[in-house]
Amino acid sequence: MPESRQFAELPSEAGPLTTTVPRELVHRVSVAETLLTGWTRTGPDRFTLTARWARAHRLHVSVDRSAHEPLLVAATLRQCGARLARAAYAVLIGHQFVLRELRVDTRPEHLAVGSAPAERVVDITVDAVRRPAGRPAGLRYGAVVRLGPERVGTGRIAVSWTNEAVCRRMRGGRTADAGALRPSRPPPEPLPDGTVGRALGADGLLSPTGRSDRRRLRVDTAHPVFFGHPPDHVPGMLLLAAARQAARAHGGPDGPVPASFHAAFHQFTEVDGPVGVEVSGAGGADVQVVAGQGESVAFGCRVGVAAG
Repeated sequence: MPESRQFAELPSEAGPLTTTVPRELVHRVSVAETLLTGWTRTGPDRFTLTARWARAHRLHVSVDRSAHEPLLVAATLRQCGARLARAAYAVLIGHQFVLRELRVDTRPEHLAVGSAPAERVVDITVDAVRRPAGRPAGLRYGAVVRLGPERVGTGRIAVSWTNEAVCRRMRGGRTADAGALRPSRPPPEPLPDGTVGRALGADGLLSPTGRSDRRRLRVDTAHPVFFGHPPDHVPGMLLLAAARQAARAHGGPDGPVPASFHAAFHQFTEVDGPVGVEVSGAGGADVQVVAGQGESVAFGCRVGVAAG
């Protein structure tokens, strides 16, 4: 049973939706990439957060600017976990946030871009708090994203956080201070424009290998959305976006558009080593995407289409 009584008196934010939360508290460097605008506690381990989605964005909006991408739901829910960890569960700023598992299902009919920035409401229920030494070290939570009375999407997220010493052991001596870690060469050429559903080649996260079922992850540490700070490791959201692009390339230009993601993050993926991305059928219109680095599987994701 979740334990939250010791944090019950912490204040919440109920400011206007036009103001984002401090970007540092959701692990963003750019205010433009900060999605959350406030939060409030609605019960023991229950919260409501608000988020604003822009009408135009190089990754979060479809190429024709008609719809928000399902990945924007995932990005919003990731930021919710980071915000609540700091605000409601007293996690220290210096601890490393680790995304463990993420499941997101969206309803594309409610992702249309409107005439003004979309203001979403996110209801969060934390159903597990991991406390190995008496202090919170991980959360598992469910989420419902709403626009007015309509349910836009749902999610199940598991996150944890570690101090520097534990993080160093997990990464074989590497730490978040190792910002000098960079790919030894410029990123390879991306797949042809349009193959992965993005208009700009710079937003392509996959490069060809000569096999249609295997690509190479394209890590551009100068990308302003994924890397707004000196590179440390490959962000979880980059891996999730790569899985979406792999599914689009696998289905072809007339294939279904991904609408759901069930991902597991098995280990840190480093920026200075090659990452292979393999895609295969997973039943029906779903596909399975696996990313490996060295001899290990770093990430796996089942990508699905919207229910009929």
